[in-house]
Amino acid sequence: MDVLVIGGGPAGTTAAALLAQEGWQVMLLEKDSHPRFHIGESLLPGNVAILKQLGVLEQVRDIAVHKPGADFTGPDGITHNFPFATALGTTPDYAFQVLRSQFDELLFANCVAKGVDARQQHQVISVAARNDGAHLVVYTDTRDIKHAVVARLVIDASGRDALMAKQQGWHQPSRRHASAAVFGHFRLAQPRQGNLEGNISVYWFEGGWIWMIPLPDGVMSIGAVCCPSLLKQRHTNLETFLRHILAGVPDTATRTADMVALGPVHATGNYSYQSRYSHAAGVLLVGDAYAFIDPVFSSGVYLAMNSAVACLAPARAWLRGDRRQYRRATRRFTTRVDRKMGAFAWFILRFTTPAMREMFRNPRNDWRVRQAVVSMLAGDGDGSADIRTRLRLFRILYMGYRLRRGLSSWRAWLLRRKNRQVVFQDETILH
Repeated sequence: MDVLVIGGGPAGTTAAALLAQEGWQVMLLEKDSHPRFHIGESLLPGNVAILKQLGVLEQVRDIAVHKPGADFTGPDGITHNFPFATALGTTPDYAFQVLRSQFDELLFANCVAKGVDARQQHQVISVAARNDGAHLVVYTDTRDIKHAVVARLVIDASGRDALMAKQQGWHQPSRRHASAAVFGHFRLAQPRQGNLEGNISVYWFEGGWIWMIPLPDGVMSIGAVCCPSLLKQRHTNLETFLRHILAGVPDTATRTADMVALGPVHATGNYSYQSRYSHAAGVLLVGDAYAFIDPVFSSGVYLAMNSAVACLAPARAWLRGDRRQYRRATRRFTTRVDRKMGAFAWFILRFTTPAMREMFRNPRNDWRVRQAVVSMLAGDGDGSADIRTRLRLFRILYMGYRLRRGLSSWRAWLLRRKNRQVVFQDETILH
């Protein structure tokens, strides 16, 4: 076996399909079965080129809602639209909102069509390096019977299971993020009107931020990302808690007044992390198996699929036996993935600060800074030198806003520091 891919989500299916397309023998093992519920339904314009590369762009278009941009609403109730058409660079001026159950199933079927030996309800238990550079992978099948296969290269796309990172002791939860998300799917929630109908809407509230994502067939994905102290005060079930947050923001209260839940409301806590290493000899970590950051800018699926594309160069080098080229390619792979994440992470870490809220409430385009921010929202924040320079200007402007609001910034910093000390070991607060 040339390649063994762990995980059948967007990262795993992208890497598997593209390697099989090149003629390598690829097996993919997914512990669950499709279709399955998954959060992270909002794609970025950066996904479009990857979908073309996979040959599934039109198939995705058929199951998706057209996404022209994002809008942000502050506590003052004023909404500002950020259309992708105003971005700098060459990224497309649109993206998609998708039901992940449909999207992931489509990508999995594409793997099979490309010749991947893709198996569902097959869970990888362990990966062990052999003296010859290959790896022995042990997994269970649908009847819970153990099997073993030898693979020359292992690509870990196991998502938040982070199989290899945890097995090797590389997994590092973020000490800078302290959040919990409560979310679900609903009907009868009102989308934006006219040209903004496919927008993702983001709202700030006192304890965090809210998302509203229009999905096909009148479904709306709605969730709130909260600071731990707010979630620990909850004395109701998760749906009531989410509805209470939505009722506290005038616009979301109006848009969700008649909404009906389609299933249980879910919660997840303190979810940001990164592996100490992105690779080892004959092992590559892609997507959430390597790192995950707060999804405020809908970056999750894009970063996962981008890292899968980026892993192709080191994968080829390893399979061809060129160890020197593999070392060079893995350095470039890590740099590319970290740079992409870093373009989002700087904004995400500061998104709920008073200074950042004010900048999004009063978006100016001096020196085309606003357009550079849209480029970041589109997935091109690490793109051209022009975009990077203007994003640096945004950071300088942010520091000015922060200094001018010294007391409120200091209080916000103290609150974030307090929340970082909350560890979600008590899972009962998430149920």
